[in-house]
Amino acid sequence: MNNSDKDELQPEYDIEKLGKGVRGKYYERYQQGTNVVLIEPELFQAFPSTKAVNDALREVLKNRNSAT
Repeated sequence: MNNSDKDELQPEYDIEKLGKGVRGKYYERYQQGTNVVLIEPELFQAFPSTKAVNDALREVLKNRNSAT
């Protein structure tokens, strides 16, 4: 195994100064400001990118607004 295959901390980082990680540290902030939406696998096949999803949703809004 060569050096690029090792999963080790680089020598310039002092493990003592890094401290201990905190689980859920940003959970509340994430919940307040997220706009991430999970879609079902079959929808991902039809809308494989952010642009595809946004374009489709804009069409839905445009059609909904023109119907009222």
